[in-house]
Amino acid sequence: MNIDWTHFTPWASLSGGIFLGVASALFVLLNGRILGISGILGGLLLPKPKDASWRITFLLGLFVSPLVMKALAPAKFLHAPRIDATMAMVVIAGLLVGIGTRYGSGCTSGHGVCGLSRLSPRSMAATGLFMAAGFATVFLIKHIL
Repeated sequence: MNIDWTHFTPWASLSGGIFLGVASALFVLLNGRILGISGILGGLLLPKPKDASWRITFLLGLFVSPLVMKALAPAKFLHAPRIDATMAMVVIAGLLVGIGTRYGSGCTSGHGVCGLSRLSPRSMAATGLFMAAGFATVFLIKHIL
């Protein structure tokens, strides 16, 4: 295994993880809800009265925040990720993730961040399976297919 030291970003990753952890903790403390993106999005499919507005606002924040960062941050802090995949592969991957979150009763943010912090056995199993599936997929794509 080789580490790409040019793109190795431990401090950015650490700060992002801290922000995500703090945001998840605040969300559950202030709203009594788990910060799982698939659950928030899924709640819009059959919205309850007075429940859709916060979900839409949250999801809009996910899309608007990179634009705000681009407008406010110096250019040296902005790095576009390189995705070695075709648009078709990205769409298929997104659909598979969506299907997986339905079967797994949540996504990596719900299980991996919020569930593990609550020591949920179900979330521990789900996160382990998510990681194993990701490792296997990358291995297959990079080394076998």
